[in-house]
Amino acid sequence: MNESLQEKISIRLPEGLTVRGAKLEDVEQALELWNLWSQSVIQENEVTDAAAIRNELASPGFDPARDIRVVFAPDGTMVGYIEVWTIAKPPIHPWIWGRVHPDYSNLGIGTYLLQWAEERACKTMEEVPADVRFAPRIGTYRTAEASKKLFDDIGYQLIRSSYEMRIDMDVPPPASIWPKGITFRTYNPDTDVEAVYSAQDESFRDHFGYVEQPFEEGFARFKHFMTGYEGFDPTLWFLAMDGNQIAGVSLCRPSSYNDPDLGFVSTLAVRRPWRKLGIGLALLHHSFGEFYRRGKRKAGLGVDAENLTGALHLYEKAGMHIHRAFDIYEKEIRPGREISVESL
Repeated sequence: MNESLQEKISIRLPEGLTVRGAKLEDVEQALELWNLWSQSVIQENEVTDAAAIRNELASPGFDPARDIRVVFAPDGTMVGYIEVWTIAKPPIHPWIWGRVHPDYSNLGIGTYLLQWAEERACKTMEEVPADVRFAPRIGTYRTAEASKKLFDDIGYQLIRSSYEMRIDMDVPPPASIWPKGITFRTYNPDTDVEAVYSAQDESFRDHFGYVEQPFEEGFARFKHFMTGYEGFDPTLWFLAMDGNQIAGVSLCRPSSYNDPDLGFVSTLAVRRPWRKLGIGLALLHHSFGEFYRRGKRKAGLGVDAENLTGALHLYEKAGMHIHRAFDIYEKEIRPGREISVESL
């Protein structure tokens, strides 16, 4: 095992600052902190949908009091925040995500929080088979130089990037052209949820980082994240059908987490037997068209910059452009067999 962060660094918070686990009531303060940080880095708000964040923090297997630490200044201002996601089974790549108030930078808060997060992540290593590689991951916007220096200093290495892509729609997007034998319909929440989960899970088996999950845990998380939030609109979930089989899906949110005027495609997935037929492009065009009909003039989605199935080219073909890059870092704590998908 690599030397732990605790053995390499021993840092305390500056005098007067306090730290505790999080509560759902902290969400509004957390949003204020995140957006102050993001405005200093990308000149945009990062998250404005408090209800979506409350839903996320209430996810099965996640406990804000255990899995988050928040730091406060003496006047009660939240000045630091970090969360650790270890709910995957097994948790081979815990996800760490944190922010520090820009007025409180260079005080060691980020190092302190990352130290705590790595220790929290390592507590789940016993759930990972002994021969399997264990490596927490963390990420930040490409322009966040201070964050990236912290990651480098503590031993994290850049492994991957992702893009937020957008399309601006001054005119209605093209009408969808469906391949022969493929029909289109809208999701039925009473009958389709398990089939949609299975279709997207099968599709994601070809995506970087995929780890097969036990059905019950994966299905429960899917329903919570994708349908359990306030404002979920089943009329924005679109299915491409081949007979009674789902060939592909476009699962959309009325708006993104950070912009109520931007429609968001949460998931676009086409199952392997139906790829390269034009189904993905048809689903995108339909999704964009529905956003346009509802008054949205821009839409977005996220994509792995080196997507193994060529999704980046598809999105560019649909008229999207790269809006922002996000870089992902990893620190190998224990070497071993990598069980997540890295190539096809």
